[in-house]
Amino acid sequence: MELQRSKLGLLLGFLVLSMAPLSTARFVVEKNSLRVTSPDKIKGKYDSAIGNFGLPQYGGSMSGAVIYPKENQKGCKEFSDFGLSYKSTPGALPTFLLVDRGDCFFALKVWNAQKAGASAVLVADNIEEALITMDTPEEDISTAKYIENITIPSALIEKSFGQTLKKSISSGDMVNVNLDWRESVPHPDDRVEYELWTNSNDECGVKCDMLMEFTKEFRGAAQILEKGGYTQFTPHYITWYCPQAFTLSKQCKSQCINHGRYCAPDPEQDFSTGYEGKDVVRENLRQLCVFKVANETRKPWAWWDYVTDFQIRCPMKKKKYNKECADSVIKSLGLDVKKIGKCMGDEDADSANSVLKQEQDAQVGKGTRGDVTILPTLVVNNRQYRGKLEKGAVLRAICSGFEETTEPAVCLSTDVETNECLDNNGGCWQNKAANLTACKDTFRGRVCECPLVDGVQFKGDGYTTCEASGPGRCKVNNGGCWHEARDGHAFTACTDDGGLQCKCPPGFKGDGVKTCDDIDECKEKKACQCPECSCKNTWGSYDCSCSANLLYIRDHDTCISKTSGGSKSSAWAAVWVILIGLAMASGGAYLVYKYRVRSYMDSEIRAIMAQYMPLDSQAEVPNHVNDERA
Repeated sequence: MELQRSKLGLLLGFLVLSMAPLSTARFVVEKNSLRVTSPDKIKGKYDSAIGNFGLPQYGGSMSGAVIYPKENQKGCKEFSDFGLSYKSTPGALPTFLLVDRGDCFFALKVWNAQKAGASAVLVADNIEEALITMDTPEEDISTAKYIENITIPSALIEKSFGQTLKKSISSGDMVNVNLDWRESVPHPDDRVEYELWTNSNDECGVKCDMLMEFTKEFRGAAQILEKGGYTQFTPHYITWYCPQAFTLSKQCKSQCINHGRYCAPDPEQDFSTGYEGKDVVRENLRQLCVFKVANETRKPWAWWDYVTDFQIRCPMKKKKYNKECADSVIKSLGLDVKKIGKCMGDEDADSANSVLKQEQDAQVGKGTRGDVTILPTLVVNNRQYRGKLEKGAVLRAICSGFEETTEPAVCLSTDVETNECLDNNGGCWQNKAANLTACKDTFRGRVCECPLVDGVQFKGDGYTTCEASGPGRCKVNNGGCWHEARDGHAFTACTDDGGLQCKCPPGFKGDGVKTCDDIDECKEKKACQCPECSCKNTWGSYDCSCSANLLYIRDHDTCISKTSGGSKSSAWAAVWVILIGLAMASGGAYLVYKYRVRSYMDSEIRAIMAQYMPLDSQAEVPNHVNDERA
């Protein structure tokens, strides 16, 4: 039963796709100019449709000699199986291999030709019809391996023109052609307008993987162009609507928001497990609002930061494809979460969402641009880009859209690099007080990794937290301090005491970073200065010896006798001297005490006795009391 429901869901998904506004689609084939330069009988200009894989040379041209193989004329097998090689010899024109349409994928034909040494491929149509774009098949593991590695350009030509080329080659003529992409992209002025039709779904297979890799690689170049005012970039997202008869079905409810108005296929194509199509629509809408809010703050390039960080931090595989993870990325980039939420509106409302409504309207082609039917799609100056989404190729396409002599410097250099850590610290963790950051600038952009500071490894997610852990700083490069080793002795100015300074060790002087010079303790008289001492300076220290039978004590910078008996005699003599001194002091103190006490007692006794019994040596004291009574 579940299998039947899943199949019904998939059928509905295709039904939604087919009944979307694309039912009246106008598909425009992007062309490049093909000019035959010889022989004279077929010389002239012809149309060809650019293949949507490989690397078209936008803004340039290339010439070559056309060869039609005698075997494997459809190119569905490897040419080496037939002993055929088309590698150019020195001094000869590159080989443009002509193959017939049919029996296998366009991309496989080009891949086999590339392996055989061809520089470009012309595919002759097998029916009389208007030119179409050669697109890549729905990739599986086997096709992904060669599609990603196709680096040569290719083009589809009409059946009649193909027959003309074959006839001329069979008659022995040398057929030379020139492929020209210089007018494939309009170049009216000094600013290029381009847009990328993308998707937030990271579980749609090889194409999604290639798209995510492209956004990471191209971010730096895109931001340089945008910050310099050279380009105007706009992201877009494809959505479909659910037919009104199915809006209440389980399938539409799981794939759509706003009552079936905006839908996306189920990521796993299984309605019973994992994320739903409406989760993808919701995140697509959030990314559109991130661009809108960032654009209002005059920082539209922040979209590239959000998209790449969301891919890294919030993948479906890790079950983090949700609002909470998205909000943490938004906050780390300094964007307003509330404004973005207000922009997204109410997904349950039975009414149109203005942001997504504009996206559906934009899918319909205008002017020289056809309807957007291929995902991803890049549009440069209102012309759809054809070829592999690769940094160098896309940059060439954008640069070909500038009016001549107005190209920015980045278009004239193959080295594109920008320090994204200078803008809001790249959205990474930082400690302003300690001047620490997890932002690391790279050629492709920047990464948020907790730093290694003075030997101390910080650990965390690099975006919101980084905490110190691990061994001390001196274990890695000596903490950036001076260090040197001689004769088996090593010294360093780094101290593992929790500080960050460099200090020369004892015995040295200097700044501790670049130099620490040996101190001559002997010459500067900082040690070994006792009368019996003899000083000799060494690197980082000194040697001190004593004369005669003496021993040097470094802690006290003195010499003492090595003989144990003499030491004991001296010690006992000192003890006896101390004891005798104490005894003499005690005796003296006792005699003084005894004399003073005795003198005092004698004076007191004499005073008392004088009152009651006069002494012989004392005159009689008159008795005034008796006289008064008489």
